[in-house]
Formats: sequence, structure tokens, C-alpha cells
Amino acid sequence: MVLAVFGAVVASAQRTPTAAAAMTTAATRFLEALDAEQRKLATYPLESDEYLRWNFIPTEAFPRNGVTLGAMNETQRKLAHDLLRSGLSVRGYETYTAIIALEDILRVVEGARGGGARPGGAAPGGAAPGGAAPGGAAPGGAAPGGGRGGGRGGFERDPNKYFFTVFGQPSAAGNWGWRVEGHHISLHFLVSKGTVAASTPSFAGSNPAEVRDGAEKGKRVLASLEDPGRALVMALDEKQRATAIINTTAPNEIVTNNTLDIKPLSPDGLKASAMTAAQRDLLNKVIDAYAGLMAPDVAAQRMAKIKAAGFENVAFAWAGPVERGALHYYRVQGPTFLIEFDNTQNQGNHVHSIWRDFNGDFGRDLLREHIKTAHVAPERTGI
Repeated sequence: MVLAVFGAVVASAQRTPTAAAAMTTAATRFLEALDAEQRKLATYPLESDEYLRWNFIPTEAFPRNGVTLGAMNETQRKLAHDLLRSGLSVRGYETYTAIIALEDILRVVEGARGGGARPGGAAPGGAAPGGAAPGGAAPGGAAPGGGRGGGRGGFERDPNKYFFTVFGQPSAAGNWGWRVEGHHISLHFLVSKGTVAASTPSFAGSNPAEVRDGAEKGKRVLASLEDPGRALVMALDEKQRATAIINTTAPNEIVTNNTLDIKPLSPDGLKASAMTAAQRDLLNKVIDAYAGLMAPDVAAQRMAKIKAAGFENVAFAWAGPVERGALHYYRVQGPTFLIEFDNTQNQGNHVHSIWRDFNGDFGRDLLREHIKTAHVAPERTGI
């Protein structure tokens, strides 16, 4: 069954135009639509220090560079969404645009905690005036700064405050990359000679994890990531759980946070080689939930690397209670990759999740070769 799932992913990729070609076309059209000042904000050399700057926290706590959705007109914003689509599957695009749309809900939730919605904010359960609609650009094209409102800790909760950045010159023959980042989103892609050379780190977060009130009550944007992990831990027997559950208390954040250099985490947990065939299928579903957010050939590339390194070496670990609603954490780790999922903040209603590649984050090996060609000293870039 596991091999069948791997095969289905590869077959889907073979029927789909390559993500690298789609990315190159989308990035070129996006940049061509920007004016000179916007293009200056949106572009950096691939070898610049900016390429390795990343985080998933609000921009007020981590200043970002690039051009925001709010600074674009309707045509430019559509082209920005085309670029976002080029790196993702249909499910992935729907997931990440839903994360953006949660900013409207979060603003209302935090406003209610403080005694009411902030001026200019949305009514409970509704979209903010001028805010981004789920799955696309704001109706009518929001003006810069539209849909804003004060949040907890002075954070703006603004669906227009997501930054698009292109590194180098998009082309089918050279090396270039792109990034989309903002609160709870951090996506990174490197294209080299017409292929996607790197697609990590890829972060997805959700606050709230489950909408508790309003018209969208019950909405769980990252249920597709949370539920397969719980299904697997619930399928383990008592002896297997003793190995898989590494702590009765979950950490309050993904362990690797936004660390640039990461190494395998310890303890491993329960390896696939110690699971039944049915449990291994559930483990594969956890992995596919994350890989499947990416464009089909990018997902196939990730799954092929896992298979080549030995699926039996992939391990699953859990921390915290297993019941839904309890503060919990899980990770899936193999020789080449790490997935982390944490739902502990806001009394277990705030998700952080990530896929990291131990050897391929940002495509740093390829970048070192690029930097030699560009005659830039490696110590200047941190690569």
C-alpha cells in the first residue's frame, strides 16, 4: 500500500507540467507587472544575505523585505497568487490562502478579548472590509494597508501583509529563487537549470487552529495535518506507544524553530520498521499530508528522496496527551527530512508545522557553487 501511494504521487507529477517551468513563467509575469519601485522592493540577488532570512512570526516582531499584497493593485495581486499557485498543489494553495484569511478572524478574536473589535476590524464571523477573501485576492483589490486592525501585543492582523520576494533573474537556464512570507507562512523555492532544486523550509501555521465562534465556527485550516498524526498514534499498541510517546508534556514550540542549521532530533520515536503494514500506511499518510501541499512534481521529489533513504528508517514521535483538544506535538523524521507539528499555544488552539530538509534547505550546496561563480565570499552570506 505504501508503494502504491508513492507511485500515485509520481504518476500525478508525470501528468503535470513541471513546477519549475510554471514558477519561471509566473515569476517573470509578476515582476513585469510591478513598477520600478515595487520591483526594487521585490528583488534581491540570489547570493544576498536576504535569501537565508526567514521566520513565521508576525512582521512586527520580524521585519520582512519584499512587496506586500497590500501594496499591489488587483492585476499585480492576481499575478502574485499565480506565483504562489505555481509551487503548490490545489490543496496546498487552498490551505495557504486560508491561513492568510485567518488574519481577519484572528483580529476579531483578539479584539473580542480586549472588549471588542478594533476600529476598522471585521464584525464577528465576517470578512474585514477590504480584507483578502479565502482563496484569492481581496474583493475589488484592497488598498495598501486595507483590512488592518490592532491585535494582541500590538500585532496587526492583516491579510494583505504577506511579502513576495524573487531572488535572481527567473530563467529556464540559470539559478534563481522565490519566497512568500508573513504571519504563519514561510515558503521557499530554488530553481536551478529548469528544475526545482529546493522547496524547504516550508512552514504552515494556524491561529486559531479551530474557529470557535462566528459564521466559520468549526473551521480547522490545518486539520489535514493534525488528524493523520493522531490517527497514527491512536493505532499504536501499548508497547509501541511507550516508544513513540517521548514525553507526556508537549514542547511549547516546534523544536527547530527558525534555526538555519538543523540536525536530527533525539529521541527518534517509533521507526517504521517496528510498525505493522497498516500502521506504515498511516505513517505514509502523515508524510503525504505535508508533501501533498506542494506541486505534484515537487511532492514526488520529496517522496522519492524518502524512499531512496529507506522508508523503514522513518520514525514517528509524539509528546503530550493523545486526545483531541489537548496540548500536543508530533514529529516524523527520516535520514533526509524532518516534519514537526505543534499545537500548544492558546490553550491548544494554535498550530505551528514545518517540513525541513537536513541537507537541502534553501539548496545551500547548490548556492555555494553559485556564489563561487558570482565571486561572492561565502562568509558574507552565511551559506
